[in-house]
Amino acid sequence: MINKNKKILVTCALPYANGPIHIGHLLEHIQADIWVRYHRMKGKVVFFICADDSHGTAIMLKSKLMNICPEDLIKIIFKKHLKDLSNFNISYDNYSHTHSKENLYFSQKIFLILKNKGYIKEKNIFQLYDPIENIFLPDRLVKGQCPKCFVINQYGDHCENCGSVYNAQDLINPKSQISGVTPILKDSVHLFLNLPHFEKKLKLWINSGILDINIKNKIKEWFKKGLKLWDISRDAPYFGFNIPGYINKYFYVWLDAPICYISTFKKLCIKNKRINFKEFWKNSKTTDLYHFIGKDIIYFHSIFWPAILEGINFRKPTKIFVHGYVTFNKEKMSKSKNKLIKASTWLKFFDSDSLRYYYASKSSSSVKDIEFNLKEFINRINSDIVNKIVNLASRCSSFINNDFNGLLGNKLLDLDLYSLFLQKNKKIYKLFKYRKYSSIIYIIVRYAEKSNYYINNEKPWNLFKNDKYNIKIQLICTMGINLFRFLITWLKPIMPDLSSRVEKFLNIKLSWESLSTPLLNHKISKFNHLYHRLNHVSSKIFV
Repeated sequence: MINKNKKILVTCALPYANGPIHIGHLLEHIQADIWVRYHRMKGKVVFFICADDSHGTAIMLKSKLMNICPEDLIKIIFKKHLKDLSNFNISYDNYSHTHSKENLYFSQKIFLILKNKGYIKEKNIFQLYDPIENIFLPDRLVKGQCPKCFVINQYGDHCENCGSVYNAQDLINPKSQISGVTPILKDSVHLFLNLPHFEKKLKLWINSGILDINIKNKIKEWFKKGLKLWDISRDAPYFGFNIPGYINKYFYVWLDAPICYISTFKKLCIKNKRINFKEFWKNSKTTDLYHFIGKDIIYFHSIFWPAILEGINFRKPTKIFVHGYVTFNKEKMSKSKNKLIKASTWLKFFDSDSLRYYYASKSSSSVKDIEFNLKEFINRINSDIVNKIVNLASRCSSFINNDFNGLLGNKLLDLDLYSLFLQKNKKIYKLFKYRKYSSIIYIIVRYAEKSNYYINNEKPWNLFKNDKYNIKIQLICTMGINLFRFLITWLKPIMPDLSSRVEKFLNIKLSWESLSTPLLNHKISKFNHLYHRLNHVSSKIFV
């Protein structure tokens, strides 16, 4: 349950710094941003952070291919990611990357704390090794047949088809994604976090309500199998942070990536001295911590990450919100499969608000995948936003602007209808709180239809024929503008650009609190196009 008096820290999972942001990534950032904007509109103190995941073999190999150093590659990608997220109005208070001095400090410090407490074990293991490239293969650079469901072309750490988690050497017919050869097994001494030590406390935490029931049931399956030691080291050659006290050993990206939540927030605290770092990370009763993640990284955030936090006596997440994939023709959007739309490409054809609205219309608190359909998307935006919502403002403002000098009337003609909209606020609050965005969109569209029905029923254009200055025309359109104000206020966390244009048009700041007082004797600006109809585009928008 969300304590209304608590301050909130919200994070998204870290995009990997070896390629562009695509609209599959944006689902998570948009879902989180809508939630953050809702709480900010309610007057909550919310800090929203994220970062680039900038380490790993894949980045090292890509920089080599581009004939630049990894540091230069991640700087290039960082700027692109930041621009893409900003262009979609993702309102981060701080966006960093894992290759920062702050993250180095916290990664090494946390490792030493865990080691000194006896939670780190050394063990000789065998790993898949590419004999052509002379490199140990990370899980993401080896593919094969899932040992559980036998679906082919699955990664070395988990199956995207059945969700199973396994070791890369358990894959059937594994192949190196670098050279294409069958890897061999080679031994090396690695460092492990003693996950079984934390099993009892992790079970208590997981049963405390931090996860939705279907996710919790999945995690229970992992506990039935028994937690195992977690490998937190990688061998050279590797791009990442050196493990203190060891030669040619580096932190596995899944150690320093979640720690970047801490270091990114620390950087925010350095910029804003009024934020108390310890208040958010030392088991405080005055703050909450929420993670938005995809269903493919549940294991890392519900087992590995809270174990680290438990080991260093830092607070664990209040709640983890999990979403499904964005699919196209029932297949996950993926760079490796050439099934994606880059964020930058999207903006060549459409605006950012349109994608935010479309995702909201399909989002709930479940982990179901969202099927992206280009034709459905365009039809939905044109039908809902252009025809039903923006058109309401257009048809009402034309009378107000042209015949009443932009001035709204002095009373509401239908107090019952206004009260009906006002009463819906509480329902909208609750739906935002529990991330049931599709239900919000459903209500907005239905109430847009009610608003247009009111105007159609009152027929101000008939009154205009006899007397264009008839005061009832002004009052009918005043009612319509007030109902439009409700709709855009509800849409404000979802469509920030549209709501900003509406604020200029209405000469007000949209807020839920102000809705209890109708706009009367108020001058609005001349109506300009608030939203343009979308045109159908070629499927070549997909990479």
